Amino acid sequence: MVREVVCAYLDREGYATIEAEDGETALDLVTSTSPDLIVLDVMLPKLDGYSLLERLRRDTDVPVILLTARAEEVDRVLGLELGADDYVVKPFSPRELVARIRSVLRRAQPTEQIATTLEYDQIVIDGASRQVVVRGQAVDMPPMEFDLLHQLAASPKRVFSRAELLEKVWGSSSDWQDPSTVTVHVRRLRQKIEADPDDPQLLVTVWGRGYRFEP
Repeated sequence: MVREVVCAYLDREGYATIEAEDGETALDLVTSTSPDLIVLDVMLPKLDGYSLLERLRRDTDVPVILLTARAEEVDRVLGLELGADDYVVKPFSPRELVARIRSVLRRAQPTEQIATTLEYDQIVIDGASRQVVVRGQAVDMPPMEFDLLHQLAASPKRVFSRAELLEKVWGSSSDWQDPSTVTVHVRRLRQKIEADPDDPQLLVTVWGRGYRFEP
């Protein structure tokens, strides 16, 4: 029933939707249709949403919004750690889901590029090609991670709160999106750009305030 309601609402808003009633079917559909975005229920038969997301992230960076009945922070963070771009907790408003979809799609569109190229000693962030080179090595960077990194690096030494980053990068608000979304994306970035992610030198935490980029 949830799937039918979501699809009906998205169809009304002008989106073309494809449905899957279980995780295995969804995996086959993603491979055959290459969707622009996936709305993924965690509680799926045959292959649950977390397992499906983990398998998807081996091959694709397609944006994923999780639907979950679990409101605990550990469950939300797990989805973000596995590579989800956002999540919505049931029960939810279809209007809110559409707003999240628009926000995620907007950030994922290649037409919304940042032209500025930022060059520092250890890292080059090319806004035109959306490529990142760290210590001479190219690093794969999904759209949301790239935009977050560029936002921080474009204002070196400035501290950004998680609420600010939600607004500037996600086009969102901490009123209805968990700031832990930012925390998880920063953690992912550190795994890719820091020589020692446990002792970050580029993306620094300012306790009680937020994050800053140290050139």
